[in-house]
Amino acid sequence: MGVKFKKTYTFAGISALYITFFSTGVVAFLTYFFFEFSWLFCCCFAIAVAFFAFFVIQYRAEHFIYRRVKKIYDDVSLLESTTFRSQPITTDMETLTREVQKFATDKKLEIEMLKVREEYRREFIGNVSHELKTPLFTVQGYLSTLLDGAMNDKQIRKKYLQRAEKGVERLIYIVQDLDMISKLELGDLNLEIHSFDIVRLVQNVFDLLEMEASKKDILLLFDMKYHKPIMVSADSEKIEQVLINLVMNSIKYGKEKGSTEVSIESLTDKKVIVRIKDDGEGIEKQHIPRLFERFYRVDKSGARSEGGSGLGLSIVKHIIEAHNEKIYVESEFGKGSEFSFTLEKAE
Repeated sequence: MGVKFKKTYTFAGISALYITFFSTGVVAFLTYFFFEFSWLFCCCFAIAVAFFAFFVIQYRAEHFIYRRVKKIYDDVSLLESTTFRSQPITTDMETLTREVQKFATDKKLEIEMLKVREEYRREFIGNVSHELKTPLFTVQGYLSTLLDGAMNDKQIRKKYLQRAEKGVERLIYIVQDLDMISKLELGDLNLEIHSFDIVRLVQNVFDLLEMEASKKDILLLFDMKYHKPIMVSADSEKIEQVLINLVMNSIKYGKEKGSTEVSIESLTDKKVIVRIKDDGEGIEKQHIPRLFERFYRVDKSGARSEGGSGLGLSIVKHIIEAHNEKIYVESEFGKGSEFSFTLEKAE
């Protein structure tokens, strides 16, 4: 480790002056009364004492401080080798204090982040356990009933096997969504970027979800007639998944005989924004910042009765961010919600 001493020697200089004044005064007093007094001798003596005292004090003080500061650096560097090991040791107390305060602040922030992550980890594991437990116990219950004797009744056997199959399908759905999120976070999911008509893609999603919307008599519509194609550059399959998740959410939480409206607007010369608006129950403000977390549900009971993996909005966010685009949400509780995301215009 290098040693970096401060250029100012105020402490040593002042201390040397005190010693010089005292020793010179004593010598002057003695020579005046006992020897022949000489100003030249006194001046030379004062200069010699001043220099000697200055360098001795400076060296001893630096050496004394250095040994103790070095121990502080060594102790701290055991905790953070990348920060302190790479820096030269300084004996300047102001600099040392600043560095230690910075270290303490960084460590405090790091500890707080670790606490947040630990809390998120516990919540995530709890959510995963709950999501997997429900279909697993369902499948186990139906199969156990069949094995206990219900298998002999053909009607009950068929009904229970169909219900068990639904439970397995839900498990597969959850695992597939988790796998997709993991790939998106790791950057392993390759996007196939090409030009396509976003209006036609929205219409395809409407056609796919028409029967689902009809169960609640919800109308799927555009805000206006789009006579010309609106070409964008993105991965059409992934954007279709985004649209399916958002429109499906609007159906799940939309009101009976309501509507889901999609609009496509030019945002800038290079961007369009796609808006999905419903007139459903809306979302309370305190829930909005956490909407895109994995397994986060606004309504803990009602949401699960509607089905789904609880990963839809998280997948939507990751897909949009993988395109280097932005997703937004606006909602007024009791009046409805609007999700929107940007896409790049095709050249």
